Amino acid sequence: MATTTLDVRPLAPALGAEVDVDLADLDLADLDEVTFAAVRRAFLDHVVLVFHGQDLSPAAQVAFTARFGPVEAHPLKSRRGLPDHPEILVLENQPGQPGARNDFWHSDISFAERPPALTVLHGIVVPPGKGDTLFCNMVAAYDGLPEAQRARLDGLTGLHSAEPLAARSRAAGTDAKPIADVPPPQPHPAVRTHPETGRRALYVNPYFTQGFEELPESEGRALIEELSDFATRPDNVYRHRWRAGDVVMWDNRAAMHYAVYDYSEDEPRLMHRTTAGGDRPT
Repeated sequence: MATTTLDVRPLAPALGAEVDVDLADLDLADLDEVTFAAVRRAFLDHVVLVFHGQDLSPAAQVAFTARFGPVEAHPLKSRRGLPDHPEILVLENQPGQPGARNDFWHSDISFAERPPALTVLHGIVVPPGKGDTLFCNMVAAYDGLPEAQRARLDGLTGLHSAEPLAARSRAAGTDAKPIADVPPPQPHPAVRTHPETGRRALYVNPYFTQGFEELPESEGRALIEELSDFATRPDNVYRHRWRAGDVVMWDNRAAMHYAVYDYSEDEPRLMHRTTAGGDRPT
């Protein structure tokens, strides 16, 4: 489908937008260069971008994600991939195998040396009215802090660990896969500069960020909780209510997200996730 502009509708004041329903037949697997440039611009402007009515094959999802950066399998293989497309992480909930929980605020794989720039999630089977995903704007969170707090954070280094994910994967009765080797914590600045927009954003999350190099443990944890509470205040959050066929993409350099776990194992849910590789935060 060729077009020079996209009709983009904001979904919340702080972040999030959808391609207007009049363009619901937009095929992400077949975007010309002009349309793709408009998608990229809308994505950078809104942090979270939503497309409805998509039927992406695994190959098409990988190809779309690859236009933003190299598509990478999960470094710890915490869920199964597809045989022909190991870069796709399969998120599944079904009778006898409930999905692993993701109901915590986080930025995807922030414990990596180079965390992913963005995530693309395709909802294939969705329990009606269940399993919403919440997003918060970490650029707006940073901008909203008092100047003295921003100055303090600019000098701090967060320590991001995969140990919480490994602990979750050790729990029985989910689709998570055991993680044999947990890498050492990675240091990342508490405030990072977006490599494409130049905007400054908080880069701290209460799940993977265990503390700060420069602070005692108790003081560091208290600061992480304080920042997380500030970033996730209601006026800084967009809540996505999934429909089958939705494709939602978000910027891990500028957002945290939280997956609501309000469905039982008897309510099937199937999603395919891909990520595009990013830079080391600076």
